[in-house]
Amino acid sequence: MQSNDFKTITGAQLRAARALLRWSAEDLAESSSLGVATIRRGEAQDGPISATPANIRAMRTALEKAGVQLIPENGGGPGVRLKRQGPPDEGIRPSELTSENDG
Repeated sequence: MQSNDFKTITGAQLRAARALLRWSAEDLAESSSLGVATIRRGEAQDGPISATPANIRAMRTALEKAGVQLIPENGGGPGVRLKRQGPPDEGIRPSELTSENDG
């Protein structure tokens, strides 16, 4: 999903994304170059926020650059998650297991 495309965001997604990042409303406002009041108005809404497309794009871009993935409605409801940091840990393969690394 690219931030340049207009995609809406819900108030719950905004609140959850900030919580995952441990950001204050002021942090998101600064990162998105928006006012704190704009962030707080969006977070106070149920469902898709009513803000200008440019402001929604700014919020999404700031959150995505910080490592948040905004998950669209896909039958399970919209959500958020942190992007994976680096390759997945696949552990030790059974063929590589020895008495020295077993434990």
